[in-house]
Amino acid sequence: MTSEFMIDKTVRAATLKLLDYCRSNNWAGYEPYDVLNSKVVNALAILDSRIPRLALTQLLKRSPINVRRLLLVPKTQNPKALGLFLSAFMKLGSLGMGDERDVDSVLERLIALRSQSVPYWCWGYNFPWQTRVNLVPRWAPNLVCTTFAAIGLLDVYQQRRDERYLSMALSAAQYMLNELYWTDGKSKCGFGYPLPSVRSQVHNANLLAADLFCRIYKHTGDASFAEPALKVARYSVAQQHEDGGWDYGEGRSQKWIDNFHTGFNLCALRSIARSLGTKEFEPSLRCGFEFYRSHFFREDGAVRYFHDRTYPIDTHCVAQSIITLLDLQDLSTDNVHLARSVFQWAMDQMWDDRGFFYYRILRLCTIRTSYMRWTQAWMFLALSMLLVESTKPAQITETPEAFPLVA
Repeated sequence: MTSEFMIDKTVRAATLKLLDYCRSNNWAGYEPYDVLNSKVVNALAILDSRIPRLALTQLLKRSPINVRRLLLVPKTQNPKALGLFLSAFMKLGSLGMGDERDVDSVLERLIALRSQSVPYWCWGYNFPWQTRVNLVPRWAPNLVCTTFAAIGLLDVYQQRRDERYLSMALSAAQYMLNELYWTDGKSKCGFGYPLPSVRSQVHNANLLAADLFCRIYKHTGDASFAEPALKVARYSVAQQHEDGGWDYGEGRSQKWIDNFHTGFNLCALRSIARSLGTKEFEPSLRCGFEFYRSHFFREDGAVRYFHDRTYPIDTHCVAQSIITLLDLQDLSTDNVHLARSVFQWAMDQMWDDRGFFYYRILRLCTIRTSYMRWTQAWMFLALSMLLVESTKPAQITETPEAFPLVA
């Protein structure tokens, strides 16, 4: 108990220091994929094609040295990060720790950064990015960015009961329903991602959108969201492997299994179940969580990025691991203990005393770059959940852990 008390004190101190860091940077920062924001790159016409864009993006993302200042890449605000900050603020507010000025500041920026020339509330990334096939323009609305922004607005609505934020989130869901949702009339269905024209079958995108639809249905009673939510959730659950894992997607180049997308799937299924009051997905959830627990955690608290190898150790995975363990803590008696262990490992190995978390640990080096969305916003949300957990009455149990950890 004493050890956990000390960890909870460390969580609180780290949360406040991380908050101060993010606030002092005006919620803006670099991105792993922001090389196309570079004024130098944009000035060189020879680099303006698919292969150079892909190569530069991967080179900058993997570099242990951050050369963005030399490339004139500006720090910018990301709508997805702003949505994550809002969700975290609401959790801190429930503990009496929040500052309404921070909430208002982030809300103002999120509203200002909505995608233009679209008759819905929706959001895109603050950088153009090159996929294997498509160049996605800066601020082009997409499902993932819009979902997390809308969930942040719903969290604010639940506390403030200001109908404006429910209306914005509803509009975001309508955008996804009217512009992104597709079905072949049989079993296949999904959402256009990263562009509306792309009929992708990406499972975390399916389940994140279904989660938002179910939250909207719960708040508004609008049944038009329930049917497509269940259809895409059932489709993605049907693609789950027998051992509980999910490939990222059904495309030929999407056959990998990673930590944070699996965590997205599990948390979305749990949220869907809460919103609809259904146990339909419980077998999939339990099987998926057993896979998650037994494949993505080392004995020392480090988390794996991929299910079959350790490196890179990525802070986004650290954050999502904490979130997933806490959200599904009823499925294993030691989830909270493991979440604290993951946090402590990250503090020992990935924390910078200036108030932020490093990006990645590789086999031979550490990438110490600070990314506002990828690392800081996600860790801020994870730490806020740990703080909420620390206020609950302690539960002492002798029950052994439900699932083994990987060595």
